[in-house]
Amino acid sequence: MSIRKKLILFAIAGALFSCASNKETKHLSLLKISENGRYMMTEDGEPFFWLGDTGWLLFNKLNRSEADQYLEDRKQKGFNVIQAMVLHTVPSVNSYGDSSVVNKDISRPLVTEGNNPDNALEYDYWDHIDYILDKAAEKGLYVALVPIWGSPVKEGKVSVEQAGKYATFLAERWKDRPNIIWLNGGDIKGSDKMEVWEKIGQTIKSIDHTHLMTFHPRGRTASSDWFHDRPWLDFNMVQSGHRTYAQDTSANEQKHYGEDNWKFMAADWDIKPIKPTIDGEPSYEGIPQGLHDITQPRWKDADVRRYGYWSVFAGAFGYTYGQNSVMQMHGKQDSTSAYGSDEVWSSAINAPGAAQMKYLKELMLSKDNYFDRVPDQSLIADNGEKYNRLLATRTSDYAFIYNYNGREMKINMGKINGDKVKASWFDPRNGSTKVIGELENKGVQTFVPAGGQKDGNDWVLILDSI
Repeated sequence: MSIRKKLILFAIAGALFSCASNKETKHLSLLKISENGRYMMTEDGEPFFWLGDTGWLLFNKLNRSEADQYLEDRKQKGFNVIQAMVLHTVPSVNSYGDSSVVNKDISRPLVTEGNNPDNALEYDYWDHIDYILDKAAEKGLYVALVPIWGSPVKEGKVSVEQAGKYATFLAERWKDRPNIIWLNGGDIKGSDKMEVWEKIGQTIKSIDHTHLMTFHPRGRTASSDWFHDRPWLDFNMVQSGHRTYAQDTSANEQKHYGEDNWKFMAADWDIKPIKPTIDGEPSYEGIPQGLHDITQPRWKDADVRRYGYWSVFAGAFGYTYGQNSVMQMHGKQDSTSAYGSDEVWSSAINAPGAAQMKYLKELMLSKDNYFDRVPDQSLIADNGEKYNRLLATRTSDYAFIYNYNGREMKINMGKINGDKVKASWFDPRNGSTKVIGELENKGVQTFVPAGGQKDGNDWVLILDSI
């Protein structure tokens, strides 16, 4: 052990649970659930469309300047939530060599006195997270914190007692920060060590009464499978996963939805009591289909667009994007990578899908009556399955219908107000809108997107009341 680490261990006596003072940051509104229970909003009642990015290893892999580069890029691309792990492993170590806990015990965070980045004996693992949280707040970004990833919990490295002490430390340290969201769990079924997840959720919520919390589940599962009625769970999250229709064949899966992530949203929409829902981990751009076989084709920007529009039009309050190299923060210093990542994160942040996600957020925020929006497939007179599936959402004054492959669309009119409607095409690739014209708001109207029928030729049909 280095002399520096020995000195740190001696210094932590009596300071394990000391909290670094928060730096002054840009004011961010606390987030709340909308009055109808379906969406998120700010304290003053403005709509909040969650556009997330999975920066899972942000705290572990990036130094201060790299973190600033990543956060600034995501701000510029329209993201407003970053999903990141506090502890990926036990212990976790950051880019400066700082360990997170003492003797692999999460109930004993390794905390030093002071918070001086220029003094290695004062700047610890938790100070580094504070620094990144401050930077995110300055840029108007919320950070969805996973207290501990599911793997070490499932491996038995965390007892209920340790989980309670650790959750107390986290809640006390960050309860007053403006830009926190809690993601209990971490790629795990709620039934695996449920007592630990219950303890973390209950403990944090007993101390931090202001920040929202959900549970990040295993692939092809949803938080609502286990925790929907829990007081600590404010909204639901699903991980629709990374497999194709053909790969989704396991007899052990709870839901055989294949790539149809909209089915998760539809299922959560009908559960009582009403809670918002979101796809917090669909297929990552640039990751092999099925995840583990790197010889398989990679998911592309058209796929992440499809997952986004499908889920939101089916009732989700937002969407989380991910990119293979970025989610693991693959860097030049890494001798290995996961899931066939062959690009460093600083290049992969420019994957085409990342730049296209903001158009979904802008579209959803472009209309009035945001909180009145409902999914409504009765708009579609002739729907299809799999890639031929059209997804529709509307209020009384407008409707959006998503078409993934440019096929002909037969639409039941009269579902929104007005004797006539204005019809337009919205391009998810660049956010442009082209007016079709005014139409009678009755009967069945046929619409044919430009470009012919082919996967990835996706369009949104917009109908506005006149």
